[in-house]
Amino acid sequence: MNSATLWYADRATGAVCLVLFTVVVLLGVAVRLRTRVPGLPRFGTMSLHRSLSLSATAFLALHITTAVMDTYVDITVADVLLPFVSDYQPLWLGLGTVSVDLMLAVLITSLLRERLGHRAWRAVHRLAYAAWPVALVHGVGIGTDTGTDWMTWLTVACVAAVTAAFAARLAHAARAARRTPAALLRTAEGARP
Repeated sequence: MNSATLWYADRATGAVCLVLFTVVVLLGVAVRLRTRVPGLPRFGTMSLHRSLSLSATAFLALHITTAVMDTYVDITVADVLLPFVSDYQPLWLGLGTVSVDLMLAVLITSLLRERLGHRAWRAVHRLAYAAWPVALVHGVGIGTDTGTDWMTWLTVACVAAVTAAFAARLAHAARAARRTPAALLRTAEGARP
């Protein structure tokens, strides 16, 4: 493959990763809120979340591979795994590396979920909430399509969707926090004959 093909593939897979990981985050929030995707049973939402997570990870691997293979810029395997060591745009590439490292932790612990236990898995799985914005900033900072109309609108749409999902998640958590044990006890006592 020539350098131009790799460059276009890297750009395309980066944009696809943004969309796929955004949908994965939205589905993860939906699973946590115990909502479902229209037309799917509730377990279908979780299954779709897992399947898209693997698809997004495959596109991320392709994105990384094309970046490393492209000879126009020297990005090494060490640059992919160790944050902020690259000679090429160390901040922006380093943020991508941080996001990859966080996603690797989520992926590995998800594969070992049965052995780790739910509490440990959930603690590590929350790193995905940090990985998404870090990856977004990486793309905005290093992406060659940043500033084009289509990429700007795609980024704005993804940020708006994730912001709305987190607002729903926070509202749900606030409602749950108001249901303190004392309030639940009063409700239960009031329901007694």
